[in-house]
Amino acid sequence: MTNFRDVADGPAGGSRAAVTITDVANAAGVSASTVSYVITGKRTISPATRRRVEETIRALGYRRRGGSPSPRAGVLAVAVPPLGDRQLGMEMEFFSAAAGAARELGFDLLLVTDDEGTAGLHRVTSAALADAVIVLDAGTDDPRVPVLLASGRPAVLVGAPGEHRGLASVTLDFAPAGRACLTHLADLGHRSVAHLTPPDTPPGARLRYLAGFVDSFGATAGERGVKAISRTCAPTAQYVARSLDELLADGGPTALVVHDEAALPLVMGTLRQRGRQVPGDVSVVAVCSDTVAGQQRIRPTAVVIPAAELGVLSVRRAVGQLDGEPAADPDAVSPAFVAGESTAVAPAVREGATLRER
Repeated sequence: MTNFRDVADGPAGGSRAAVTITDVANAAGVSASTVSYVITGKRTISPATRRRVEETIRALGYRRRGGSPSPRAGVLAVAVPPLGDRQLGMEMEFFSAAAGAARELGFDLLLVTDDEGTAGLHRVTSAALADAVIVLDAGTDDPRVPVLLASGRPAVLVGAPGEHRGLASVTLDFAPAGRACLTHLADLGHRSVAHLTPPDTPPGARLRYLAGFVDSFGATAGERGVKAISRTCAPTAQYVARSLDELLADGGPTALVVHDEAALPLVMGTLRQRGRQVPGDVSVVAVCSDTVAGQQRIRPTAVVIPAAELGVLSVRRAVGQLDGEPAADPDAVSPAFVAGESTAVAPAVREGATLRER
């Protein structure tokens, strides 16, 4: 809850009077509660009013203190996985949305990489460079969690669901997507499906939240009489080529679920090189960001990760804690299943229909 006695950080010498929420409200011609709602995003405010309040906040130099005895840095740190464990399309959407949400609330974002372990996170928290920390692709035994708990700073874990007292989390509920994906392929007559997953790379271990997808995918396959196999597939041309050659030898699955947006263009390219048409010979479902889906030659049928929604929710949860809100239960969002041009009726079903027509 926003404290209406919050004040702006004054200059170092304290030569300027502090700006309060009431000052912002009076200058913008709105109520103090409206200013609070614009800042926290708890209620919908008309675009015109929101712009007027935001412009007034910037003009007066207002910064919230949230009742804290020390000034805020006005910065939210975002800890990302190592470069080799990154999903750049998702991160781009996440950062863009998170930056916009942070800007509306009067904060900047600071990117912290984990290529050197937790040292960067230690520096940010110990030197008070950021008011709160958002951790991407967090797992239940993530090595970054102890650092956050020791720092005492508000934090939001994004990724696998976890139960860390005092740390908020925003999770992905993949179970509905797993069911929708297998159901779609079964309805098209596919009886053998391969699920290609990326290797689980520490320290981020970014796909521990795959469990919900795998469980519901496998359960639905059993119900529909579909053979579902899973195999890791690193996003390199050599690895993808070898994996597909092994999978597709002697017939193999008629559908692939590519659960790694970095591997998706390699899979599609390798299938073309092998003379396999998508979706004529092999149907492909991608699990990826909307950005990566839009970059393919054909729009794939996809489980679209709501990266932008995750970005906004993460920022609001972080700022909410700064305003005194408890960590509370995890916010869960579900990816959307969107039919595209990369899936079609299984070849055996299509051939059987042709024979019957004759």
